[in-house]
Amino acid sequence: MFSRWLRIARRDWRDWLTFLAFVGPNLSLFAIFTYYPMVQNSVLALSDYNLITRSGSFVGLRNFETVFGSSQFGKIIVNTFVFTTVSVVLLIVLGLLIALLLNQNLRGRNAARSILFSPTILAGAAIAIVWIYIFDPRFGFIYTILKPLGIPAPKWLTDPAWAMPAIIIVYVWKNLGYAAVIFIAGLQAIPRELYEAARVDGARAWERFWYVTLPGLSPVVFFLTVTTILSSFQAFDIIDVMTEGGPANATNTLIFHLYELFFQASSPSRAAVVANLLFVLMLIVTALQVRYLERRVNYA
Repeated sequence: MFSRWLRIARRDWRDWLTFLAFVGPNLSLFAIFTYYPMVQNSVLALSDYNLITRSGSFVGLRNFETVFGSSQFGKIIVNTFVFTTVSVVLLIVLGLLIALLLNQNLRGRNAARSILFSPTILAGAAIAIVWIYIFDPRFGFIYTILKPLGIPAPKWLTDPAWAMPAIIIVYVWKNLGYAAVIFIAGLQAIPRELYEAARVDGARAWERFWYVTLPGLSPVVFFLTVTTILSSFQAFDIIDVMTEGGPANATNTLIFHLYELFFQASSPSRAAVVANLLFVLMLIVTALQVRYLERRVNYA
């Protein structure tokens, strides 16, 4: 009896060693590069850290009071949610429409897919520089189009009313190919038999889209919603190059405000507060999506 128990224990021990051999390296990397920095960031947010002397003292929640009590903080929160909401909606809707078009048997569709996806792999800073010239109200491409029509070109990057739309346009343009390609993959995974059965039952094009295409794309929509929201919360390079958070904080978001506090205001402790807030917001938004949106996903 004892020998049998010993054999089972040895076998279980070997299984655990095998498990640790495969999982251990990944867990170690996560612990070093993810979990440890998160803990350090939380400690930093509760201290008054000096970059010059590399020392700090515990101050409790004073940094949180300073950041949350700032006169511009409310506007930064609104900017973040406006940018995220509008960008994600446009990426999902336009990406789906373009995917439906490029999924048709059209001449040159492969070339069109490549062209559409190409901005996704380009550097955001380089794209931002090109769009600065496109938006220029004196000699930009949009000005060239509007001038014969007698329409004055908006001051895209210097007018607070137009700066956020300009940033959203560039961000959506850069990432639209990614959303469209994912939608195309989802469309091609829907069985053709479902469309044929719907046609036999007399379903019209709109009904086939509503009752076959959308349910079949629900896993793709869920995936894109989660990933695009997370990436839009972290959009930095386009804002930094095009507007630097201006004018008048019109395009200042949480991720850019974090950069401002750390590199411009030399306040790593307050920057850590913003980083913690950004992490909590992303965690809550993702948890809500998994909790409520995943219920509507059809994996069949």
